[in-house]
Amino acid sequence: VQLQASGGGLVQPGGSLRLSCIASGRTSSRFATGWFRQTPGKEREFVGTINMSSGSTYYADAVKGRFTISRDNGKNTVYLQMNSLKPEDTAVYFCAASSTFILSTIRSGSAYNFWGQGTEVTVSS
Repeated sequence: VQLQASGGGLVQPGGSLRLSCIASGRTSSRFATGWFRQTPGKEREFVGTINMSSGSTYYADAVKGRFTISRDNGKNTVYLQMNSLKPEDTAVYFCAASSTFILSTIRSGSAYNFWGQGTEVTVSS
């Protein structure tokens, strides 16, 4: 599975962005698609994930209520809608896919075996 993330950019605090993660290759092997973010000097942070079959979503507390993950299986695309953005949301965002779905591990990057390149999000006035 190959993943391509896009949609990053510069946005003012309180603004919105939508990131996209387009999958190609053996897309049927995706059981979960997650979003992570990382800033220099910090560890990669779980943002949220979606079960590709049921559509159930799970979020980090830091983004719950502001970010929404959705999927369009016909387009092999997963979206991360980010609203009410804060400066602390500034990071490089990565999408990742897992060939399994185990609820106890989905917040860990090690549960994902396919990764896309990052897309940079900057929240600043």
